Amino acid sequence: MFQNAKPFREEDFAMIAELGFNFVRLPLDYRTWIIEGDWKRLDEAGLREVDKAVEFGRKHGIHVCINFHRAPGYCVNNNPAEPADLWTDETAQQVCAMHWAAFAKRYKGIGNEYVSFNLFNEPKAMDEGVYAAVVRKMVAAIRAEDPDRLIIVDGLEYGSKPVASLVGDGVAQATRGYYPGKLSHYCANWVPGSSKWPLPAWPMPEVLQLLHGPGKKELHSPLVLTGDFVAPTALRLRVGTVSRLATLEVKADGQSVFTRRLEPGPGSGEWKEAIWMEKWQLWQNRYDRDYFAAIPAGTKRIEILNSDGDWMTLTEIGLKPEGARREDILELHNSEFNQRQGGVHWHPGSARLFDGEAVFDREALWKSQVMPWVEFEKTHGVGVFVGEWGAFNKTPHPVVLAWMEDCLKNWKQADWGWALWNFRGSFGVLDSDRTDVKYEDFHGHKLDRSMLELLQKY
Repeated sequence: MFQNAKPFREEDFAMIAELGFNFVRLPLDYRTWIIEGDWKRLDEAGLREVDKAVEFGRKHGIHVCINFHRAPGYCVNNNPAEPADLWTDETAQQVCAMHWAAFAKRYKGIGNEYVSFNLFNEPKAMDEGVYAAVVRKMVAAIRAEDPDRLIIVDGLEYGSKPVASLVGDGVAQATRGYYPGKLSHYCANWVPGSSKWPLPAWPMPEVLQLLHGPGKKELHSPLVLTGDFVAPTALRLRVGTVSRLATLEVKADGQSVFTRRLEPGPGSGEWKEAIWMEKWQLWQNRYDRDYFAAIPAGTKRIEILNSDGDWMTLTEIGLKPEGARREDILELHNSEFNQRQGGVHWHPGSARLFDGEAVFDREALWKSQVMPWVEFEKTHGVGVFVGEWGAFNKTPHPVVLAWMEDCLKNWKQADWGWALWNFRGSFGVLDSDRTDVKYEDFHGHKLDRSMLELLQKY
């Protein structure tokens, strides 16, 4: 049996039930039930450990959803890599189907109110037909042993996209609740670059990327940044794309403090990539480059504009007052083309660094993350639930709670169930090691009471 495997603990199931919850998703690794690394030989001792979890669930009134988090041939965490690719290798598919058939046979007779199967965890972006074909092989293997078992498949693109090709195959589908990722996975040590992300806030300011030149009079407008710039401050502007020509200008309280003409062309230059747009007969180059302006002490209002040219985008703004240890960063996500710019207010030193005239909030979450799945569910009659969600312990706790409540309100409106990642650990209500939480003792564990009560509310 896989040497890192740890047995399931009945006390977890007892505590989950005591706190008022009735669902557990087991993210399993097939290496815990094979013999000496041979994925064709199943180890009865390893399988009995899963049996115990199922029995703990039945004893304490908790449904157990069995998930192959690492399936023969696939894991979203490809470290270590699997010996073959499940999506393209027929042997891996046969082995994986054999494993699922063994589970189906093992739990036949135990009702769907107690056990369900979640085939794979977070399949990557791939051709939908390829994914559906592999899923159908697993479903056929399960149905051959247990025709009535409840089967759930994760959506494509790591659980974010419904799979229309599987409508009619008698399977439910699971989405995810980690959006926006720079809030849920802030400073997560397994996510490259996450330690350099801006401190998350919720709701998030929704700032327009586009700066139109004066040729589009109805859209030509500055991005206005207000705040108390007590000390001299370095303003960093990351330019994304420039179309034909743009002139980036910065004004501090009406006085120009920075001007830079940006004129894309062929070959090498300030840009990262030269892109010729045949349709419009112009260069639209990707710059992905930082420019800096010095903001004088005492400034109250900054205007960032394209004072001459076509259009350009900004993807990130950084503010670093003289003597500050770190830069405050504002990311710009809104790529709508036919909108005027808006305003943002900076609150240095606060938990919520920026306020915008427009915000990414519960309504925006509903439109972008929930509504596509709700429409899919209503159109096709396919059951949907949130297979994983939560936020890592480095995101400020007040931000986590505000975001979680908006997620929960949306899912209650959609009439969906959900599974928090995790119960004990860095995303959970127990032993999360957050530094900004006052914990309570609960059966020898550190309980995050405020998060618990929020979950219980919904």
